[in-house]
Amino acid sequence: MTPRKIDASMIIPLAEYVGQRAERRKRIAEIKKSRRLEVGPFATFYFESYDTMLHQVHEMLFIEKGGAEQLVDELAAYNPLIPQGSELVATVMFEIDDPLRRARVLATLGGVEQRAFIRINGATVRGVAEDDQERSREDGKASAVQFIRFPFTAAESAAFKSGAGDVVVGFDHPNYGHMAVMPEAVRQALSADFA
Repeated sequence: MTPRKIDASMIIPLAEYVGQRAERRKRIAEIKKSRRLEVGPFATFYFESYDTMLHQVHEMLFIEKGGAEQLVDELAAYNPLIPQGSELVATVMFEIDDPLRRARVLATLGGVEQRAFIRINGATVRGVAEDDQERSREDGKASAVQFIRFPFTAAESAAFKSGAGDVVVGFDHPNYGHMAVMPEAVRQALSADFA
């Protein structure tokens, strides 16, 4: 069974991680390939897991070298993004290279984090934005990075895992009404997130 929480005992010492880093990054890149979905021209859903979050914690410790003191903060930041067996959790990134265009587009997407959904066989699972901080400003500008949890009922997760029908991921925001059908490889990978 996949763990649902990272604790300090799961962290490889930095000196050891440095030696394994290239191989670990290659392995996580393979895992992430089947956990991403582009929706519309700018949004990409990166569905998180224990493995992606464990990798992220190691990378943050590698980059910042803050040791045990930093680890406490990283676990507090990344453990909430690990699916707990009845949900999918996505980091949604609005990826627009040109800074002026990015600012213009994000200015029209306030509240987009409240308008994400996953539809399975007619049932709609609404996204719930992480409330760790405000993701849309009062002036209506959305953040380029959103953390969205999709809580499934037992029937919805069974339908998702069954492989029957299409799974559609999208937004019903007035300025970003885009959807994408989830490829079978992504659906299979994400099915493992359910208990």
